[in-house]
Amino acid sequence: MSKLFIFGSVNGQLRSAFSKLSSLQKKNAFNFAIVTGNLFGQDEDDELTDLLEGRIEVPCSTYFTVGNIPLPPRVIEKIEKDEEVAPNLHYLGKRSVTKTSEGIRIVALGGILDPNIIAGQSKDQYEPFHTEGDAKALRGANSADILLTTMWPQDIWKNSPKAREVGITAEIAPGSSTISELCDALKPRYHLAMSPGDFFFEREPFFPEVSDEDKEKGIALTRFISLAPMGNTAKAKAMYAFTLNKQESITTPPAGSTITPFYKAQTRKRPAEEGGYSRFGNGHSNRDHHKRRRQQSPPPGPEKCFFCLCNPNLSTHMVCSIGEDSYLATAKGPLTAPDTFKKQGLDFPGHFIITPLEHVSILGATAQNTYQEMKRFRDSLQGALASRSKRKLGAVTWEISRARNIHNHWQFLPVPAEMVAKGLVEAGFRVLAEDMKLGKFITKEFDTADQIEGDFLRVWIWAEEEDGVIGKSLLLRFGDDVRFDLQYPRKVMAKLLGLEDRTKWQDVVQSQEEEEADVRAFREAFKEWDFTLEN
Repeated sequence: MSKLFIFGSVNGQLRSAFSKLSSLQKKNAFNFAIVTGNLFGQDEDDELTDLLEGRIEVPCSTYFTVGNIPLPPRVIEKIEKDEEVAPNLHYLGKRSVTKTSEGIRIVALGGILDPNIIAGQSKDQYEPFHTEGDAKALRGANSADILLTTMWPQDIWKNSPKAREVGITAEIAPGSSTISELCDALKPRYHLAMSPGDFFFEREPFFPEVSDEDKEKGIALTRFISLAPMGNTAKAKAMYAFTLNKQESITTPPAGSTITPFYKAQTRKRPAEEGGYSRFGNGHSNRDHHKRRRQQSPPPGPEKCFFCLCNPNLSTHMVCSIGEDSYLATAKGPLTAPDTFKKQGLDFPGHFIITPLEHVSILGATAQNTYQEMKRFRDSLQGALASRSKRKLGAVTWEISRARNIHNHWQFLPVPAEMVAKGLVEAGFRVLAEDMKLGKFITKEFDTADQIEGDFLRVWIWAEEEDGVIGKSLLLRFGDDVRFDLQYPRKVMAKLLGLEDRTKWQDVVQSQEEEEADVRAFREAFKEWDFTLEN
């Protein structure tokens, strides 16, 4: 169990806030604290200087996100330089998934919704605004112990006698349907949000409508809490403490709890040409990629990298699942179409990208946790495919590791198990490598995880048979003297699958509606295998 302490908006009253926390910390030994709303004020005063220079002590790990005012420039400068504002004080980012040392999973979405910004177009990680796309990306986290938002979810007051007692309405506490949908998707144990006024509100716990059978497995109970700002004239509650037990399993709704106040909203359809800059399409839209290719250079940092979740222009609707160190997404312009393996039981393309959350060009020796989780995503995909296709499908996964890479990632693709068993996949890679004068592959055990120096292509080939598993890893090293074709693995697979007309991803880009449909179909099929759904 973890003991947590929560602040309402501190609004720059740093010395008072952390002094109170220090006193309480001696008696309670909190595991960590969270600030909801604004930690800092609008002015850069002496208290901020004292905090940045170490004269205000933060007694335990304390997390915060951006509220409804911008972070001070000096705070942003400190975060970008040192990654923390002060010892024990950690910025979660505007849009983030964080696992604390106690194993508590915090999903944060700071700022207020700006309806004038197209989804996925928020400018940076510090301005107090977010978009629908920011929220959609976080739905891929699948679960949360704590959801931290600046805005209230729309309709949170529905079905709530407490809300009626204190007179909370949409006029007093306007909410966001985007936040409602996020809360409904993640079903957090606690949803913490900034109070829109000088009042405190703790809603009755609520739970989704579930069958009696599902209730026996455990109910996802959510508690919504919104603290008043510190020093408010109404003297409303601005601090709160509670104990969070991750192991707790609730099979009977507690007295006073209600059914969820959220209702599914219809998905708003968007024209495909609104796609814009996309992480999965190397930054080129379907309509004008030839024109823009010459104008763009590789993005230098995470906020412009088309593989980083902090990139405001990420195609967030393609993110399927977010782990602790990596995430899974569908591929832009997938080589396989939704009906390619229809006879084998797939109703989605099955072409996926497995990507580290950290902005790294190679997976070095220090990235073992990331490597193991990416491998876990790959293994889960393999298991799901084999099960759904009754072992008729195997898989090929490849990694191109180069020091000049923008962001390391793996690509995963289904392949008929028969091709794997006959050695056709391995032969295809070897023959085309010789034709293109790329060099020769060496063979390794499937799960070999030894450190490989220099630039290389690694291919994992896998299939499951009645009497065992076929697994093989191919490794091709190449140096600076080799002009390596980054599309080489896709060309190999296009030839093997008879999909040469889909070799170029730009020629087969789908509409956003089609991409979203593929994600929905996949998530449903992958539910049993998605380890990020585990408590």
